[in-house]
Amino acid sequence: MATCCGTKSDEDGLFAWFDGMIGHCHQYAVREKAAGRRIVGILCEYTPREIIMAAGGVPVCLCGGSAKTIPAAEQELPANLCPLIKSTYGYHVLGSNPFLEMADLIVGETTCDGKKKMYERLAESRPMYVLQLPYRSEGAEALDYWLGELRHFRAFLADRFQTDVSDDRLREAICRLNEERRWRREITALMRCDRPALSGRRILDCKSSIWAMSDAHENYRRILEAFRGRSGGSCGRVRVLMTGVPMVHGAERVLDLVEQSGGLVVVAENCTGVKPLLEDVDEGAADPLRALAEKYFHLPCSVMSPNDRRLDALGRLASEYRVECVVELVWQACLTYSVESHRVRRFVEKQLGLPYLSIETDYSPSDSARIGVRVEALFETVRARRGSNRCSP
Repeated sequence: MATCCGTKSDEDGLFAWFDGMIGHCHQYAVREKAAGRRIVGILCEYTPREIIMAAGGVPVCLCGGSAKTIPAAEQELPANLCPLIKSTYGYHVLGSNPFLEMADLIVGETTCDGKKKMYERLAESRPMYVLQLPYRSEGAEALDYWLGELRHFRAFLADRFQTDVSDDRLREAICRLNEERRWRREITALMRCDRPALSGRRILDCKSSIWAMSDAHENYRRILEAFRGRSGGSCGRVRVLMTGVPMVHGAERVLDLVEQSGGLVVVAENCTGVKPLLEDVDEGAADPLRALAEKYFHLPCSVMSPNDRRLDALGRLASEYRVECVVELVWQACLTYSVESHRVRRFVEKQLGLPYLSIETDYSPSDSARIGVRVEALFETVRARRGSNRCSP
């Protein structure tokens, strides 16, 4: 029989490392840079951290989640641009992101036109490398193109850092990051039970801006040991699947509103959730670079066309986590997710038979009350369906 969850102070203690994650990552980056390793900023899950690690680098996520840096960015960038892009660039303008300031290289990717043009501005004063993504999600030609990009990237890093990015180093990095994916998948899977002891916000926070840190892995282990078999007080809360744009550190407002309104985000499909964890890299592949290309090529991002893998993932996750509705988050001016949201709505409502809500917003809290009302209306629909199902013969 499952035990009840522990006290709030117990939970706070278990998650203390992740509550202070940015500080821990900064200490680690400073220490590793002093030891001669290169700090490499990344801006998307399409960038294979394994190649950077095999080149002796420390990959760290630079995506901005603060509204405070946006005004500085709007001095140079359009106001009607994605808030994630503006926040990230604002840190550059203000020089207020220590990871960006210590970075020996920044790696971008062509997931949207706004990012591509922002990278041009960054490249005026910072070392940049941009991975050119294929926009087709199927076909040997697209995969071969992507493999070619990764070969160029591997050679670039080897030359820039004057090191040998060998297959053995790649395999070592693959094993380390697969281990991280397994830890995070197991923690996410805790939400499959009827009454999870954790919140969706706790699960979202349970990650690191720098992967493969031994301290993070130890804390993943502690959390799993503490929460396996536990149940909590979430009975009656609406089980929600969140999808859409990434909810980067500091930009978790909509998820918080969902849970404050009586929901429980049992799974987040987006890039800060399970999307990068859906598939491991084949550790036994004869060609580790091709194995990396295949894994990252399969990421179901809205930039890909057609993006059938995303619908496949949504269907599988909805079933595994027994969700009662889907909430899609779209940052303003994120055209690929905005356009794709119509297809997602149709799939969720027609194929999965679930209520769906699309929320388009930015980092400002000015629309929080309106979003809360819409979420509560969605949950009323879910509760009405519960009652109707109970009354069915």
